[in-house]
Amino acid sequence: MAYDDYMKAQKLALRAYKNKTLRGSYPYLPVLDEILSHAPIEKEESLGTINIPLKQVIGTSSAGRTQAFACNFMPLLDYGSEFSVKWSTLYDSQIDEGIHTPVKVYEFLNKYYVIEGNKRVSVLKYVGSPTISAEVIRKVPKLTDDRNIRIYYEFMEFYRKTKISYVLFTKLGSYQKLCNYVKGDSSLDWTEDDCMLFSSFRIAFYNAYKAMGGNEFQNIAEDDAMLFYLSLYPYAEATEKTWKMIKTDLEKIWTEIAGLAEEKPVELLTVPNTETSMLKKIQSPKIHKVAFVYDVAPSDSDWIYGQELGRKHLLNVFDGTIDAKAFIAKPYEEDEALLTKLCEEGYDIIFAIAPMFIRACIKVAPLYPNTKILNCSLNSPHASIRTYGIRIYEGKFLLGMIAAAMSEQDAIGYLADYPIYGVIPGINAFALGAQMVNPRAKVHLLWSTKKEIHSDAYFLEHGISYISSQNMISPTKEDRALGLYHLNEQGAKNIATTAYRWGSFYEELIKSIMRGSWQMDTTKSPKALNYWWGFSANALDLILGSAVPDHTKRLIRHLQSDIAQEEFSIFSGVLYDTEHQVRCQSDQTLQPEDIMMMDWLLEGVVGSIPTIDELQDHAVELVKLRGLKQTLSGSDRDLL
Repeated sequence: MAYDDYMKAQKLALRAYKNKTLRGSYPYLPVLDEILSHAPIEKEESLGTINIPLKQVIGTSSAGRTQAFACNFMPLLDYGSEFSVKWSTLYDSQIDEGIHTPVKVYEFLNKYYVIEGNKRVSVLKYVGSPTISAEVIRKVPKLTDDRNIRIYYEFMEFYRKTKISYVLFTKLGSYQKLCNYVKGDSSLDWTEDDCMLFSSFRIAFYNAYKAMGGNEFQNIAEDDAMLFYLSLYPYAEATEKTWKMIKTDLEKIWTEIAGLAEEKPVELLTVPNTETSMLKKIQSPKIHKVAFVYDVAPSDSDWIYGQELGRKHLLNVFDGTIDAKAFIAKPYEEDEALLTKLCEEGYDIIFAIAPMFIRACIKVAPLYPNTKILNCSLNSPHASIRTYGIRIYEGKFLLGMIAAAMSEQDAIGYLADYPIYGVIPGINAFALGAQMVNPRAKVHLLWSTKKEIHSDAYFLEHGISYISSQNMISPTKEDRALGLYHLNEQGAKNIATTAYRWGSFYEELIKSIMRGSWQMDTTKSPKALNYWWGFSANALDLILGSAVPDHTKRLIRHLQSDIAQEEFSIFSGVLYDTEHQVRCQSDQTLQPEDIMMMDWLLEGVVGSIPTIDELQDHAVELVKLRGLKQTLSGSDRDLL
């Protein structure tokens, strides 16, 4: 028996050797000594004797025995050699009573390299054992900016809490995110019961993922797919499901999983598609029913109030040919059921206004391909839905120019709300506009969502009288502190305001769909699309008050026209951040993707981006979902 199995193992070795050789790759076991010659080590840690995943045992510590094995740890030496006799004896022992003597290994970057026990590893890999007992010494690399090193440091923290070594992620923040799903708080240690329940769930998920063909994906680890699954299906429910039930879930979201594997970037559509394709137009169904799904009533939110004005605009402009109705659902509790109901009722388009609705959108959209579902958020890499927003930074740039032109001081104020993607470009554009008029201008940045914020007191104390604030008119209060306003001891007076034109936005989007652009905007292969429109699409407006001098108005309107016609780029030329690092070269113009993902502050901004621990409770949920990575601190860092 040992002879037959040795020959089978050798055949596997020769096949792996040949495949590697044909591709010009090293056909033997990787050698840790050679790898570490290019990787400085911070320290060594003994992990004791533990069970480790055999699939992560990939090499040997030194070059002494490496050529006795192919890269898959199968034996290369001919039968009859001393090596083959020892291998066969170990195989017989495994069959008769099992191999119980631990091997000795180094662990480096989640991979294991054998110090003693190469043949034991080879035999156990041959028989398909999932784990092996090993005495493990961890070689800890020095922390650098290298992405893999940073992920590994996150893994070490995860291992400290869980003692789990078999979970492998390829994206920053994934280990913390998993802990949040399992424990609700990534700072908590896992109990033995936690680990057993998770192991059972992971096995079920892997079986479902394998059945769907997930093992064929090259650019995504199975644990990355598992984490995405848990972002849509709560962990407590997932642990109650069989692998077949999980497979049913995966079938619904497989387009998204495949998108993760292909790593397609989010495509930004910065202007409406005005091309009319007669064929596509014929194929495009007429739009009759449109739904707006809010998380709160319009009377309770300035943001939703603006959206509601957009909905009513549709009713007027389409004059009864389109029925646009509003619905309210609580995120994570009622949204999925409501979206399903609206799809069943034949709604052609659903605008899910709150970013927190995105999980429900992704789960429902693949089941109802005839309903177009869009979520009002930025940079969402999901192929089954589309997302959208307005480039408010274009208006903020002009407000910055007005503030610097009218202010007698170099200090100007900016009151931001949530530290999420899309907000930072507005801050930087405002500062850039101010500096174009007054090179000495300093923009003092405060956040309305921070704990214990006293913005007016701060601005008055520092002699700051011109301040940029919220952009939305409130349905419940007469607040003049919006847009750009002037502040003194008597109160606030509005000077100018950027205004979202949601009605125009939705009107143009629906008309473009009627022209057949929904199909023309994409290809046969699904991809993530974000609509991000501004002045050029009439989705943004700038209202100038009577206090703005006439000559300033002329300059602002001229630049507004140039921006709308794409003849002037706001973020171009040399740009420095607050650390005096170059963010844009003299001959460069930042691309829309770079602007949307902006997570740095322009030189001349006095202030910083807050961490999540500094925010008020009501802001935490949105920031966890769409917050900048440096905003997420402690247990929440790198959740995106």
